[in-house]
Formats: sequence, C-alpha cells, structure tokens
Amino acid sequence: MSATIIDGKKTSSDIKRELADEVAQLKKVGITPKLVVVLVGEDPASEIYVKNKEKACDLVGIDSVKHLLPASTSQKELLDLVNKLNNDDSVNGILVQLPLPKQIDENAIILAIDPEKDVDGFHPINVGALMIGTATFSSCTPSGCIELLKRYNIKIEGSKAVVVGRSNIVGKPVAMMLLHENATVELCHSRTRDLAAETRQADILIAGIGKPKFITADMVKPGAAVIDVGINRTEDGLCGDVDFEAVKEVASAITPVPRGVGPMTIAMLLRNTVTAAKMHAAKGRK
Repeated sequence: MSATIIDGKKTSSDIKRELADEVAQLKKVGITPKLVVVLVGEDPASEIYVKNKEKACDLVGIDSVKHLLPASTSQKELLDLVNKLNNDDSVNGILVQLPLPKQIDENAIILAIDPEKDVDGFHPINVGALMIGTATFSSCTPSGCIELLKRYNIKIEGSKAVVVGRSNIVGKPVAMMLLHENATVELCHSRTRDLAAETRQADILIAGIGKPKFITADMVKPGAAVIDVGINRTEDGLCGDVDFEAVKEVASAITPVPRGVGPMTIAMLLRNTVTAAKMHAAKGRK
C-alpha cells in the first residue's frame, strides 16, 4: 500500500486562511503586520521566492514592501538599510534574501537585524532561544516540517527521528525542534558511517542533504514518515533528496517535491510576521 501523501500546498493554504482571519481581527484594533523583504542582485531563484512571498502577504492581508538593490551594493549600504528598518516602528519583520553577493558578509547582515524583527529566525539570539526552548521565531523551513507532522497526526513524542543533513538553516534547527517535541533524535551527515543502517531505524526521517534522490527505498524503515526538504533541479525537472516513487511504497507518509515542504516555508514566515506584529503591539508599537 502506497504512503499517505503529505500535501504541503494544501496545508500551507489552510494556514494562510487561519492567518488571514487573525490579521483581519488585528486590523480591527489598528494593528497591520508589515514585512519588508530586501533582495540584492538578480538571482532568478531568489526573485521567484520574493514574488511568492509578496503574493502570500497580499492573500493574508500583511503589508509587504520590497527593496530591490543592485548586485553592486556595498555591505555598508545594506547595513544602513537594515538599521533604518530596525528603527522604523511600522516594520514588524525584516527578511534579507540569501544568498548575497560575494562582497557582502552574510553573517554581518544577519547579526545586524533586530532579533525582534528577525522573522527568518537566523539571528544567533533566536537560534540560542531555539536551543533552550524559548524561541519566539524559529527558522521557517524546519517549522514547516514540524507543522506538517502535527497536522497529519504523525506521532513525534517517543519516536526515533533521524535527520540527514546538518545545515544551520534546516538540519540543526529541525533536530532541536524534534527534541523539544520529545522525539529521540539522531543527526546524520556526510561523514556518518553506514548511513543506511541509521536511517533504517527512523520512525521519522527528514532529508535535507542537497543530493537528488539520495534516500532510496532500502534506506527507509517500513511504515516510517519521510519529510523531504531537498529541492534539486535536474534534467528531468525538480526532485527532492528522496527517491519519491520508490520510497512511497515503503513509507507510511511522505512529502512530495514540489508541493511538500516548500510552500510551508512561506506560511511559517507569515506566521512569524503576525507574531512579531502582536509582540510589537504589546510593547506599545504599532
């Protein structure tokens, strides 16, 4: 029997509808969430992401402002803009689209963003808060993974979860979130010995290693839930880090690529922005 397909696109739409209702209520008391997105240069993938974020904001009722800067922008110019946005009380969320041109230090930019406006959840203060379980803003893609598991009633507590990939954006934070949900977590990577032996123990397997169809059916425990975070462009089109067609015959539930984790990233970004707006309003900022 084939696995249940975990539909990230539908789940994302459900969350956007919930957020639209919440934003409508906030507007009645004079609070309009506002997200500012900064895009430096003309990376085609980044441009698509930014357009999708704009559309999603419009759908939910969040004010969205876009700053398009040339690829030649200096680090100082970008830092000056971030500082200006930090000091603008009408702005609740700041998102600087990565990657940045090579003359700009990404870490310096992430550090410059006010942690209370860091709706991407990348600032070290927010990463540290995630570590100890007090995060207001968690990284959007890992949050999307956890939300999918919950909304599809996949038991996390007491489960053995194996994460393949140790990036700061996905692997490490999703491992910590699973731990906070009382899973037993193993974080694997390119140097893990006998990776297949580890992944075959997983009740929940999360793949974020950046290699097309890397996770094969023989690496998956029968009945496992498989979350595929990978997006790889191949000659045959988009595919994930999981061999979807083969693994869906072994797993109990699986995310496709596309229409899996991807749409959830934007939904979680919008949720973080609404949370920031409520938090700022509670401090007397509108």
